Amino acid sequence: MILDSLKNKKTSLAVIGLGYVGLPVALSFAKKIKVVGFDINASRIASLQKNIDPSGELPAADFEDADILFSSNSKDLAQVSFFIIAVPTPIDEYNQPDLSPLLKATQTVAKVLKKGDYVVFESTVYPGCTEEKCVPILEQETGLVFNKDFKIGYSPERINPGDKEHTLKNVIKVVSGSDAESLAAVASVYEMVVEVGVHRASSIKVAEASKVIENTQRDLNIALMNELSMIFDKLNISTYEVLEAAGTKWNFLKFFPGLVGGHCIGVDPYYLTFKAAHMGHFPKVILSGREINDGMGAYIAKKTLQLMISQKIDILNSRILVLGATFKENVSDIRNSKVVDMVRELQSFNLQVEITDPHASKDEFLHEYKQNLVEKPTGKYDAVILAVAHKEYKNKTEQYFTDLTKNTGILIDLKGVYQNQIKNLVYWSL
Repeated sequence: MILDSLKNKKTSLAVIGLGYVGLPVALSFAKKIKVVGFDINASRIASLQKNIDPSGELPAADFEDADILFSSNSKDLAQVSFFIIAVPTPIDEYNQPDLSPLLKATQTVAKVLKKGDYVVFESTVYPGCTEEKCVPILEQETGLVFNKDFKIGYSPERINPGDKEHTLKNVIKVVSGSDAESLAAVASVYEMVVEVGVHRASSIKVAEASKVIENTQRDLNIALMNELSMIFDKLNISTYEVLEAAGTKWNFLKFFPGLVGGHCIGVDPYYLTFKAAHMGHFPKVILSGREINDGMGAYIAKKTLQLMISQKIDILNSRILVLGATFKENVSDIRNSKVVDMVRELQSFNLQVEITDPHASKDEFLHEYKQNLVEKPTGKYDAVILAVAHKEYKNKTEQYFTDLTKNTGILIDLKGVYQNQIKNLVYWSL
């Protein structure tokens, strides 16, 4: 059995893709069995070989006592029998699935795949993708027969960047296989590292669908909060006070308005809507939620402009400071940051905008968005937008924001961090 071979270290497990998802998976297994951590990014591999996580998520201590080889050389995968593919699955400029990283990773595995091997996919995809897109590559490249010579599984990732509580070992893992034998094998392998156990899905499609609806559900609930915030703004009442009142009921779900970016919630629903349209169903509710959330950057920018005009601020000579650029608090990940949407909308009105973030890489941000990050605020601003609730921006006094702003200064607090604490500045939140 594959489990016995792994435990006896007669063979190895490989994780393909060592980002937010792949690295903790690889290190967790490496405490139990032999692991090859593979990534095409040579500079990332160089950092990992020094026990440094380029994402800043894992401390050096997590690398200790790990039987792992970090490599960008596919030849090091030759002795592996159990492959886990954990590469990103983004969308393109037309909100269509971009499967190129997944298909390239599958091709990499196909070059070393042999009889008796297992390939498990963790990347988020639409239902049917693993069997329709990935399996043919594995068969065509190798000449092996699916479910006879090799087997596959799907186990959607549930890694939450910046979250030290919900980790791989203490979050139930959904697992699936291409047949009963592979389901049992995949489940037994993951049970080595997931202490709370696994949930065995009846099919790969069910497991794929479970992942996309997890984030689609969150996306829709946040979209509802964003639309409510627009309504309550017109009614001149606080969204957070309304939510606090409604939240006293036992079955009220606590979601909050905000920018919805990142590589999960803002992306995954498009995988489901893509497949739905392919099957002849045009999803209305899901796409309506996406439209609201994708438009929040522009909405916030226009609201900022309205407040500035109401304060008789000279728009053409104004300065705006944006605090935070990553897709969520306390992480360095800038992928699909909706802060950029807001900044670009402000810049479309010829406003001077400066962005700072204690976690984001200045070089990565410039490369990805052609936007500069400043090291620290300089001088006085007409408006300050607290866009990301990093720990560095919490527990500030009103004086901190007063010192940053001019006499008619405005504080835009997207996450409501300073609700009911600002007395002298013009204050607005979602």
